[in-house]
Amino acid sequence: MRALTRQWYEGGLLSDLLRPLGALYGTTMRLRRGLYRRGWRRPDPLPVPVVVVGNLTVGGTGKTPLAIALVEHLLAQGRRPAVVSRGYGRREATVRVVSDGQGRRLPVDRCGDEPALMADRLPVPVVVGADRSEAVRAAARLGGDCVVADDGFQRLSLPRHRSFVVVDAHCGLGNGRCLPAGPLREPISALADADAVVLHGEGGGAGLRGDLRMTLSPEGLRGVREPGARESLEWLRGRRIHAMAGIGDPERFFATLRTLGAEVVPHPFPDHHGYRPGEVAMGAGETLVTTEKDAVKLAELGIGGWALRVSARLEPEPGPWLADLPW
Repeated sequence: MRALTRQWYEGGLLSDLLRPLGALYGTTMRLRRGLYRRGWRRPDPLPVPVVVVGNLTVGGTGKTPLAIALVEHLLAQGRRPAVVSRGYGRREATVRVVSDGQGRRLPVDRCGDEPALMADRLPVPVVVGADRSEAVRAAARLGGDCVVADDGFQRLSLPRHRSFVVVDAHCGLGNGRCLPAGPLREPISALADADAVVLHGEGGGAGLRGDLRMTLSPEGLRGVREPGARESLEWLRGRRIHAMAGIGDPERFFATLRTLGAEVVPHPFPDHHGYRPGEVAMGAGETLVTTEKDAVKLAELGIGGWALRVSARLEPEPGPWLADLPW
């Protein structure tokens, strides 16, 4: 699978051989979106406006940090936002309340790592469910007057008053082909339905026009088992650490730690990896540093260490895209 993924961005025979399947998949997705564009299929009626955050490629591009940033902007505008998500990797598909805004209620295996992270960080309701429209209704019953839907761009039955699509500014959209010949979940033409394209990180996004630029800014370290414990970024300088990351782009995390002056022993894992005790061997007195998304899983295993806390910075501010959401 890694060899194929590399060919999505660098080219190769296997990707070329899969091109007919990618074209078939892309045509299917284009027709599906066309049904909604022409009004032959209609989104579900919902009681509150929805802001959708999504991407066009498989893998992590920074959707969850953007969703958190948009929730924080909505709170600053005096709104009562809630979050809905599918809850990737959880054991059930039913709608569940992860948080009512007063703290997380569910373990990670019942809600997914990203909803768990958002429930821990945000003072708003967080709801998961395979039926995203029903999850929005549940969020509205909890007092939300608007909803941010994490990874909802391809969920066309979900109405959207605003949609933000995140693109990795370095990798762009790869070879421009749909799965399995390329990384695209649907054809590039779907970007016409996005209100804003958000370029994440440094780079030109392979020539894509970006409406906003997003960077993840490290803020400090917090304890994995004791979230109230804090260390400054300066603590990392000159320190040898074991860095664990089960995210879409672990190398970006390791590079950030090196930029902060740490001597990094990298331990990359697949996105949404389910950890087991003992997967990272460290000597006595050695230090583990991980991502906040991984920290919610490691804490439940009783594994200590530090999580690098980051926040999304958006330029320009997303306020104009959010200001006219209906009440």
